[in-house]
Amino acid sequence: MKNIFTITGLLFTCMLIAQSDKELAETLILKEKIESHLYFLAGDELLGRETGTQEELIAAQYLATQLHSYGVQQIDGADGYFQHVPMIKTIPPSETMLKVNDEQIGKFVAVNGGNINFNGTAVYLNYGLKEDYKDKNVKDKVVYLKGGSETAQSPQQQFQLMEEKRTLAKKMGAKAVVEFLAINPMIWNYIDHTFNETIIALKSDDDEDDNFNYLIALDNGGKTAEKLSSKTNHLAEIKISGSKKEAFNARNVVAMVEGTDPKLKEEFIIYSGHYDHVGVGKPDAAGDSIYNGARDNVVGITTVLSMAENLAKYPTKRSALFILFTGEEKGLLGSSYYVDNPLIPHNKTVFCFNSDNAGYNDTSKVTIIGLGRTSAEQDIKVAASAFGLEAIDDPAPEQNLFDRSDNVHFATIGIPSPTFSMGFTSFSGKLTETYHQPSDNPDTIDYNYLVQFFKSYVLAGRLIANNPNTPFWIAGDKYENAGKELYKK
Repeated sequence: MKNIFTITGLLFTCMLIAQSDKELAETLILKEKIESHLYFLAGDELLGRETGTQEELIAAQYLATQLHSYGVQQIDGADGYFQHVPMIKTIPPSETMLKVNDEQIGKFVAVNGGNINFNGTAVYLNYGLKEDYKDKNVKDKVVYLKGGSETAQSPQQQFQLMEEKRTLAKKMGAKAVVEFLAINPMIWNYIDHTFNETIIALKSDDDEDDNFNYLIALDNGGKTAEKLSSKTNHLAEIKISGSKKEAFNARNVVAMVEGTDPKLKEEFIIYSGHYDHVGVGKPDAAGDSIYNGARDNVVGITTVLSMAENLAKYPTKRSALFILFTGEEKGLLGSSYYVDNPLIPHNKTVFCFNSDNAGYNDTSKVTIIGLGRTSAEQDIKVAASAFGLEAIDDPAPEQNLFDRSDNVHFATIGIPSPTFSMGFTSFSGKLTETYHQPSDNPDTIDYNYLVQFFKSYVLAGRLIANNPNTPFWIAGDKYENAGKELYKK
């Protein structure tokens, strides 16, 4: 009986939506327009829009041109429609060698530092925590360490301690660190792959002069560390060459539309998505090596473009901030930079309506990651229902999707931040066939479904932006306290 009342309530609410509001939400969304965005941005010519490439810059320029054509406003503090995001590209070494007491170590990677040629004394310091340095002289020596600590032995815990260990060793004057990790070889294969590829990260102030070398090595069963622990002084030979660092600026694409209500226009809603993807990689069975990323995430940024075009012509009571992020596939970099360098104060930003996609396997639905976590739930459900779709919450919590997209940086500081995605009822089937695959092409998408999908997003945004009640976290949510602190509730 409860379900009947819920469905009836939704239908009744849909009938109460101002006819003009629904019409405004759908009036500018055309299948041909959607196709033109997807076929350009997810075309082979843009080579998968990898962060730091010329093709990603072309995509950014295309997005800025679209925003300009809609008549949205530039933001103070931006360079036109761009927020420059300083990044650094670390190119892995072409030659590496590590010897411990004349025994060559086969499996190791350089986590930090540059080229080095060292042949000299090494000191074993147990876990390499503060107490292990007592009465020890490590100046200009290599420090050998055991992975993690007495209480931190999982791979994640061991990695979390590395920065503390690196900082201590550098402070004490060490030349380099070699940490031996007793972890599953399958996990090591992932680590090895990660650090032997080009790494892109946000640029920090000490990137230029911090060449302190931190190496990690696979220690099967902890045997190497056990052998080293029998005495303090050892020998080390380390050769790393061919490593390079290159600084560059990527771009977040940003714009705004001022709200119409004298009071509510002081509150901003972010409409966001990332426009980068993973570039060119391993060919599939058909020989295709371009990871076009039509679903992930050209669909998401076209969602935001639809919102920007709509609000530029038909503004809502609250103001709108549009952000198309760079570097999401490299670790949510563009959104991280924006949160640390906001163009609109965070306490004036009341909602982040992110759009990100892996794919879809149910065209009768829209899936909102975090749907039930904010007071905007009803507006989103009503909007989807108005266009014949059902809004459902995250069906795959085991994937931790809420914390894997740009929205999480906003949630962490207290801004309610669900993610609007194409319909999926499980993280499997057709979704995984295209997720981060060369087959994620624009000619494999149901555009009739996308029309309804975009209309639902635009209407949901309009309803939230015109709602007299400011959206917020549901009581008890893990980010509720951060929101109360941010907004002084």
